[in-house]
Amino acid sequence: MNRTGSIRLAFAIAMAFGVYPVQASAQHEHEMTTASMMDGPLGVSHIRMGSGTTWMPDNSTMHANHKMWGDWTLMLHGVAFGQYDHQGTKRGDSQLGIVDWEMLMAMRSIGSGRLHLHGMVSLEPLTLGARGYPLVLQTGESYKGQPLHDRQHPHDALMELAAMFQQPIGRNLAIELYGGLAGEPAIGPVAFMHRPSAQSDPLAPLGHHWQDATHISFGVVTAGLYSKTWKVEASTFNGREPDENRWNLDLRRLDSYSARVTVNPVREWSFSGWYGYLASPEELHPDESVRRYGASALHGGRGSRGGTWSSTLLAAANSHGGQVAGSALAESNLEVGLKNSFFTRAEYVRKSAADLVLDGVDPERQFDVKSLVLGYIREIASIRGGTIGVGARGSVNFVPDAVGKFYGTNAPKGIDVFLRIRPKAMREDEAMKGMNMSSPVASPPKMPMTMPMGSDTSMKHEPMVMTHASAMTHQHDSTMHHDSTMVMHHKPSAPVASKSTATRKPVKKATAKKPAKKSTAKKPAAKDPHAGHDMKGMKMPADTSKKKHP
Repeated sequence: MNRTGSIRLAFAIAMAFGVYPVQASAQHEHEMTTASMMDGPLGVSHIRMGSGTTWMPDNSTMHANHKMWGDWTLMLHGVAFGQYDHQGTKRGDSQLGIVDWEMLMAMRSIGSGRLHLHGMVSLEPLTLGARGYPLVLQTGESYKGQPLHDRQHPHDALMELAAMFQQPIGRNLAIELYGGLAGEPAIGPVAFMHRPSAQSDPLAPLGHHWQDATHISFGVVTAGLYSKTWKVEASTFNGREPDENRWNLDLRRLDSYSARVTVNPVREWSFSGWYGYLASPEELHPDESVRRYGASALHGGRGSRGGTWSSTLLAAANSHGGQVAGSALAESNLEVGLKNSFFTRAEYVRKSAADLVLDGVDPERQFDVKSLVLGYIREIASIRGGTIGVGARGSVNFVPDAVGKFYGTNAPKGIDVFLRIRPKAMREDEAMKGMNMSSPVASPPKMPMTMPMGSDTSMKHEPMVMTHASAMTHQHDSTMHHDSTMVMHHKPSAPVASKSTATRKPVKKATAKKPAKKSTAKKPAAKDPHAGHDMKGMKMPADTSKKKHP
C-alpha cells in the first residue's frame, strides 16, 4: 500500500477509535426514565426497531450507548471493522481498509406521540476509496462509467438523515410517518449491516442488490399503520442508486413506490414481505426499471452460556427486461458466552453476464452463483462504552464453467481478517426495565425490624435485623410481578431493640404474654403478600435454645 493509502488508513483508524468514547449509559438513578423513553407509544420495545422502519424480533440484542439530555434520549449505534481483505483468483484483489457506519438517534415524547431524529454517516469513501473493497462475484453500481464487479461499493458519507413520528390512535393502533433527504423506504428486509444475524460479518451479501440495496435512498416518504404485532406501510421514494460521488446528496423526484407487511407474532420471530417498483435505478441503464419483491424471516433466540443466537432466512428477486433473477440467503450468528461468536452465511444468486461483466458472453445469459461463508470473532478487550474483537472470515464460491474460466477456477475463495469496535450490548430485558407505564412504580424503602432470639440470654445472641426488599420486575409477558425477598443478617449491637428506619420509633420486645405462635395462628403469612413488612404476619421457627442450654 502506498504512503497516501497508509496515511488514509491511519487517520481512519484513529477516527474509528475516537467515535466511541461515549458514556456507556446514563446515571443509575435515571435508568428507568431512559428505558421508558425508548419504548414506542404502544409499548413496543425500541429493540424491535431495525434499519429505516423495519422490525426485528423483540429478543434481539442492541449494541448502543444511550444518555438522557433534557427531554431527549440520545443513542449512539455503529460499528467499525479494520480489515485485511484478500480475494483470490484472476479477478481478485487485496486491501487494507475500514468498513464502518455510525448512527445518532434522538427521541422524545410530544403529547402522546414519539418523535425520532436519525442521522447516520460512514467514513468508507475515505477508508475504502471510490471502488470499495474486493469481493469476488459481487456486482452493483458503477465507477468511472463502468459497472463495478468483484468489488463492493463504499457506502455514501451520509447514509441517513430522516425523521419519524409515531402517534397512537387507539388502544392497540398507531400511525407512523417517516421521511428524509436520505433514508430507507418500505422495501426489503432489515439492511444487512443492521441485522443481528450479520453483526459479526464485515462484508456484504452477494445478493445485496437483489434484497436491500435501497437502504440508502436520497428522498423518501413512508406512512404506516401498526399494532403491537403487525405493521402495514407504503413508501414513495427516489429509485436511483447513489452515483460514484459519495460525498453529496443525489436528490431526484420521488418516482418509485413500495409496500411492506411485517408481523411479529411472538418475541422470537419477525416475518416480512414486500413489493416495489424502482424507476431507472441504474445510472448506466436509465431506460430500465425494476420490480423487486421478496420475503424474510428473522429469529432471535438463546445462544450458549448466556449468549444469543440470531438467524435470517430471506428470498428476493428482481424482475426487469422480461427476465426474473432470484436470490436466497440463510445466515446465522451464534454467541457462546459473551466473548465468542461463530457466524455463517449461505447464498444463491442468479446473475447475468452483464452483471458479472463477462466479455464475449451474451449479456442476457444468466448463471447460478453460490457462496458459503464461515467465520469467528473473539472479544478481547473492553473500552469506554464499547468492546474490541478480533476475527476472521473465509468464503468459498461455486460457479459454472462458463464463469469459472474468467476467474481461473470454479470455486473462487476469499479470506478476511479483521478487528471490530462497537458499543456494548444493551439487551432487551435491560432496556425494558422501565417499561412505559401510566405511572412509574417506585420500590418501597427497606424496612429493618429487630427480632429477639428467644428469652434465654445465656447464648448472648445478637439481635437479628430483617430487611424487606420489594422490587418490580418486567417479565417477558409484559406484566408486572411483585417479588418480595427477606434478607436476614446479624447487627453488631447490644440485645436491645433497634430503631426502624421508616418510623424511627423503638420496636417493643416480644414478651411471653404475646408469643409469636398466637399471632401467626390468626394471620398466616401465606394469606398476606406483604407479610414481610410486619412481624405479626410471619411464622418464625420455634426456639430450641432452651433444649440445648437448660
